[in-house]
Amino acid sequence: MTTLRWGIIGTGSIARTFARDLALVAGGDVVAVGSRTPVGAAAFAREFDVDHAHGSYDDLVADPDVDVVYVATPHPLHYDNARLALAAGKHVLVEKPFTMTAAQARDLVDVARSSNLFLMEAMWTRFLPHVEAIRTILARGELGEIVAVEADHGQWFEADPTSRLFAPELGGGALLDLGVYPVSFASMVLGAPSRVSALVTAASTGVDAQTSMLFAYDGGAHAVLSCTARARSATRASIVGTDARIDVEGDFYAPSSFDVVTRDGTRTRHDFVTLGRGLHYEAAEVTRCVLEGRRESSAMTLDESVAIVATLEWVLAASGRPAPAPRG
Repeated sequence: MTTLRWGIIGTGSIARTFARDLALVAGGDVVAVGSRTPVGAAAFAREFDVDHAHGSYDDLVADPDVDVVYVATPHPLHYDNARLALAAGKHVLVEKPFTMTAAQARDLVDVARSSNLFLMEAMWTRFLPHVEAIRTILARGELGEIVAVEADHGQWFEADPTSRLFAPELGGGALLDLGVYPVSFASMVLGAPSRVSALVTAASTGVDAQTSMLFAYDGGAHAVLSCTARARSATRASIVGTDARIDVEGDFYAPSSFDVVTRDGTRTRHDFVTLGRGLHYEAAEVTRCVLEGRRESSAMTLDESVAIVATLEWVLAASGRPAPAPRG
């Protein structure tokens, strides 16, 4: 096998962005799309010149021409859709958040590992050039001991109770849509927290409209994270060490640049050229891993994805807000 044949479950905006970016990946080709309706699948197939349009997710995962399935449906459907694809013997890339609960996440991981199939959370930020460079700097210990991570993600959305972002039944809320980025960023740097505190402002529908988080770690480090669907924030991130810090420009979760600032104030700029929207980097990682016979990515491990979902649950519990009800 030299090329991965992709099938996409879902036809929303993220599925369209992924299909456009996949054209930048050598060894990747969208061959099929699955929608809840034949009309939706046919429209997507026409737009992206996809060979097979399936009017159900079952038909998509049963397509013998599909090697790997990208799950691009709303949050509460991730578990069912990913499990469906794994049961059909397909490798899977599933959008963030990985699942609605840690129990669901652990089950997906167990199924993938027992079936010898590749599975990864589509946290596209993890594979962007500036984040790969940050990981290299961290691995070399250039910042010294890490004492703090700060990150925020705020976007303005009209408070429409019919919108997916505010609908409890669709996994709405700022935390799962926006806060997953700061939480995942902190996880990349510091791992899972040992203590969690959180404050939440609820939307009229009961989901969180704004969440502020404070994580503590056994080594003494802190993470100060926030997300809001009520306003456009700076969306910056910093990693603070005893010898130096990294300041990532907004939007830190998208293609960006950063400065390394030493203790004496010396600032070194790191700029990057990025093609497309940036989702092709995660697709390239899936392609590389599968073609090399790997069953998970070292940059976004399955155990970490489970831990991140568990942390998101913990944040909601610490804030006193109920977690969105899972499906499946």
